[in-house]
Amino acid sequence: MGKLIVVVGSTGVGKTALTHALCREAGFTPGLEGHADRPFQARFKTDHRFALANQVDYLLLRLEQETAIRSGAQTGVLDGGLEMDFHGFTRLFHARGWLTDDELDLCRRFYTLARNLLPPPDLVLHLTARSGVIARRLAQRDRINIASAGDISLLDAFLAEWLSTVNAGCILSLDVSEDDPEYRRILPGLVENIQERLEKE
Repeated sequence: MGKLIVVVGSTGVGKTALTHALCREAGFTPGLEGHADRPFQARFKTDHRFALANQVDYLLLRLEQETAIRSGAQTGVLDGGLEMDFHGFTRLFHARGWLTDDELDLCRRFYTLARNLLPPPDLVLHLTARSGVIARRLAQRDRINIASAGDISLLDAFLAEWLSTVNAGCILSLDVSEDDPEYRRILPGLVENIQERLEKE
């Protein structure tokens, strides 16, 4: 069974960039959000009635990605993953009034069933950065963003709530506030740390 690493953190913190860097450096299998390929993301950006369809699509995508990784022999890295999409973004969109209570519960049921069918991640890379750094990175992004700089504190709170339920030995926290978009400064040591932790599993 393949090992699973998930990269979590607030929107704009650098999850996708780190996923790409890890996969280039260590040959891990990537599982990306693929915003441009998702059928409801652009519509959700302009019409919040697509919030439920968008979230169900992402939860399904994450289940499909995890299933593929677990059925193989390689280690996979997801930029976000099932937990991020439910505990972070689904709960954020509910808090913003874009998902009803019943829609949140529907997503919760799907997430719970999916997680019961597959084991939790072997390692969680939790990225943090100063709020001003994240706001600057978000402003420079050339892609569809639903969450904004104003959502950072709420996303962080939802993630902290979930992370408090995870075995601390499965979490590696990284402050990525420094400008290093390719993660060249930390990558060699990080890959070594990850491999050591996965070997202990």
